[in-house]
Amino acid sequence: MKYVFIAVLVLLALAAAAFLLSPSPINAAAYQPPEAPPLTGLMEPNEALSAIEVLAKGQALGPEDVDADPQGRIYGALADGRIIRVNLDGSTETLANTQGRPLGLDWDNQGNLIICDAFKGLLALNPEGVLSTLVTEVDGIAINFADDLEVAKDGMIYFSDASQRYDQKHYVQDMLEARPWGRLLRYDPNTKQTVTLLNNLYFANGIALSQEEDFVLINETYRYQITRLWLRGEKAGQTDLFASNLPGFPDGISSSGRGTFWLALATTRNPTADWLHPRPWLKNQLAKLPKWLQPKPELYGLIVELDEQGDIIRSLHDPAGNTYPFITSVQERGQQVYLGSLVADGIGRL
Repeated sequence: MKYVFIAVLVLLALAAAAFLLSPSPINAAAYQPPEAPPLTGLMEPNEALSAIEVLAKGQALGPEDVDADPQGRIYGALADGRIIRVNLDGSTETLANTQGRPLGLDWDNQGNLIICDAFKGLLALNPEGVLSTLVTEVDGIAINFADDLEVAKDGMIYFSDASQRYDQKHYVQDMLEARPWGRLLRYDPNTKQTVTLLNNLYFANGIALSQEEDFVLINETYRYQITRLWLRGEKAGQTDLFASNLPGFPDGISSSGRGTFWLALATTRNPTADWLHPRPWLKNQLAKLPKWLQPKPELYGLIVELDEQGDIIRSLHDPAGNTYPFITSVQERGQQVYLGSLVADGIGRL
C-alpha cells in the first residue's frame, strides 16, 4: 500500500510538472485595475429589471443584440446564427442565417439591416432577405471578431473588431491576456472602403454616436471604460476617456435619442479577475485549464444611463440574475427599452 501511495504521488508530481511546463495559449500582461467603485448612491442595487417582459421565450437563445423597427417589430441576433423578427402578434420568423455568430445590428439609410458577425465580418441583409458580405479585412488584416456597429446619418458605418488575436469562442483568453488587440473601424458604403480609426483597444465592444454625431463612443470591456473619439469640431481626431472605472464589464451602448446613452454592463466587477490581473504567470496557467474549470461571470442583470458627460444618472438592476441576466445590449424605441443577452432565452422588453 505504501508503494502505491508513493507511485500516486510521483504520478501527480509528474502531471503537475507537465502542466506547468506546457505552453500557455496566452501571453498575459500585468495590469493593475483600479479599485472597483462601490454599488452605492445612483448604483445602489434595486429590483427595477424584475419588470422585464421576455418575448419569444424558447425561440430566441442568446440574442446578443436587439432592435426594433418603426412598426414596432423586434429583431434579434441569435446564438445559432439566425436573425429573427418578433412580429406585433408575438409570432417570430427567421429572416436569415449568417452561418456564424451575429452580434451587432443596425439599419442603414436604404433599409438594409447591417450585421456584425463575429466570424463572417460586416454583413448586410437587404429588404428582400438577401444576405451579402461588405467587409472581411481591413489594412490587410482579417476582421477576426466583428462585434458592434452604428450607422451615422451620412451612411458611414462605425464598427468594432473586438480582438485581432482571439475569436468569439475564446473571448475569456483575451480578458486574461490583457493586451490591446481591438480596433475601431469605419466603412464607407459609397466607396466601399474601410479605414481604421483606432487601434490598441482592450476588447473593442459596443459602439454609439452622440446625438449630434460629433463623437463616437467605443466600449473597452476589459478595461472597464468607454473611449471617445471626436469626429468634428476643435477636438476632431482626438480621443479621451468618456467614462472609466465602471462598476461592471461594459458591453453594448446606444444613444437614447434624448441626449443620453444606455449602457449594458454584462456583469459586475469580478474581485478574482481584478486580483489575477497583476499576476501574469497565474493567468498563463489558468488559461491552460479547460473552459469548465475557468472562472465564470456572475449572473447579474445591470444597465445604466449616462449623460453626454459620461456620468451615470440612473441604474437598473436584477441582482439575482433571475429575470434577464448577462445583458449585452439596450435599445430605446419610443416608450420601450429592448434588451439583448449573450445567454438569456428570449428578448427583454421594459
